[in-house]
Amino acid sequence: VQLQASGGGLVQAGGSLRLSCAASARIFGSWHMGWFRQAPGKEREFVAAISWTGTTTDYADSVKGRFTISRDAAKNTVYLQMNSLKPEDTAIYYCAANSVYATMVRGRLRALDYWGQGTQVTVSS
Repeated sequence: VQLQASGGGLVQAGGSLRLSCAASARIFGSWHMGWFRQAPGKEREFVAAISWTGTTTDYADSVKGRFTISRDAAKNTVYLQMNSLKPEDTAIYYCAANSVYATMVRGRLRALDYWGQGTQVTVSS
């Protein structure tokens, strides 16, 4: 398994969750990482991305100021800290890795190199 996502669950509106994506060392060392989500009946959408150096991050407008993406080189893991959660954040969250950062930020799903399995996040009102 190249990418392994975890950390989803059920939380009340206003609460917090932290998602983790454990990557193989080969991928983590030089690939840009990101999070995407897919709500029922909707297309998968970009949430956040972080460059392989960790110096650049980008967020979807809908999560700016509430979500934070980070990476821990010692653990080969990327995190998505989600605060002030809203019912509209309910979705399956996927982590992904890609060699081209812009491709990830632009949400070009079919062009991404690696996908992890999803983890369900449910926010109750």
